[in-house]
Amino acid sequence: MKTINKLIAATISLSSIALINPRPLQAATVSPTGVNVSTFAPTTVFLTFLGLNNQIPADAQWCGAINANGSCVPGTVYGRLPRRYNRGQLSGVNNYTDIMSIPASITRKAYQDAARGNQADFFYVRRLVSTNGGIDEYVAVTCRLTSSGAGVPLSITSVRYQLANGQTVPPIGSGETLPRFGANIAYNGTGRLKGRWEVVLPGDAPPTQRDLLTEATLPLEQRGLQRRYTLLERFDLFLQPNGKIFLPGPDPATLPKGSKGLHQVLLRIEATDNSAGTSFNNISIVPTGGVAGFPMPILRQSIVSNSQQIALLQPDPDAQIPTEQQLRFSWKGIDGAKGYKLEVNQSNRLIFSAVLSKSTTSYLAPPWLKKTKGSDLSWKVQALKADGSLLTESETRNLQLKAKK
Repeated sequence: MKTINKLIAATISLSSIALINPRPLQAATVSPTGVNVSTFAPTTVFLTFLGLNNQIPADAQWCGAINANGSCVPGTVYGRLPRRYNRGQLSGVNNYTDIMSIPASITRKAYQDAARGNQADFFYVRRLVSTNGGIDEYVAVTCRLTSSGAGVPLSITSVRYQLANGQTVPPIGSGETLPRFGANIAYNGTGRLKGRWEVVLPGDAPPTQRDLLTEATLPLEQRGLQRRYTLLERFDLFLQPNGKIFLPGPDPATLPKGSKGLHQVLLRIEATDNSAGTSFNNISIVPTGGVAGFPMPILRQSIVSNSQQIALLQPDPDAQIPTEQQLRFSWKGIDGAKGYKLEVNQSNRLIFSAVLSKSTTSYLAPPWLKKTKGSDLSWKVQALKADGSLLTESETRNLQLKAKK
């Protein structure tokens, strides 16, 4: 009888401990469990944490060794996931999508550790916190250093727009064409780079943060929710393991010219199958090629209205100016002009021009101009860019010089 009572007491005691520190019924897992990472460059990997049971993800760390419960061994921590890189979000049923962006500083520490004789593998550890008072759970991903980046998941690490002439995007007039442009892209791994160029027209709803992420950065169920805009051009190419590529932009002639205001050109990178970074969400394989830990930049182009660009003031249309009277040209300036050029023509032949500063909106003609043989003249004003090329121009007006009888 005493033995039975002891067993009952022990059972009650164990049950009390279980109630105080309840453990998940089934431990959470991660897919993939291990990945190759570049030794000397940033690496971004799409991860799916599966089977969260009344748990929410907390901080994440990189370390050189882990304990039996998956937590980092003190003294081996390389660093924590910066908040600006944390793009994880709940996904599906009890899953969590995590974008592991490994800075080069972390892989450098791991490499130095390996050079000292320690193992070349290191770990990315996510801490899962229970919402009902249970103990913390740790889920680790093995990161394997590779000298040449072989087998590293295809990820985008940097995007920078560039005009063909290396300059910034200038404001242009309605009907003009933007200079050719493209994107300098840095990446890891190898595989298909597939996507499209789109433009956000004036009046369209602006893109959200989710719209600017690459498709492979989002959970599977959110990828079809990204807003789409006017299509300019599609691209589909294979990236060799070189790490850098210049992606030509669409033909500038395809950009809409009829609308005025701010036009925003978007680089939309679509998800592709990539065996090096395969992730499973308990239902299907998730395409992860083209993942990025940051939103794609926007190429902004301002198109100003020609009708408001340069308004000619004086002389009036078809004005008759006595030769003994001063001949002064004036106009209303515009934003974005870096200078102006006044042109006077006779019978479609240029007889006088003057290049003026952006603050000058009137000009007194030289006296000899009033003595020009033939009295029928025309004039117009051009707005110039910083390099002296044409931004836009005004209408052409006619005038007559009337000699005193």
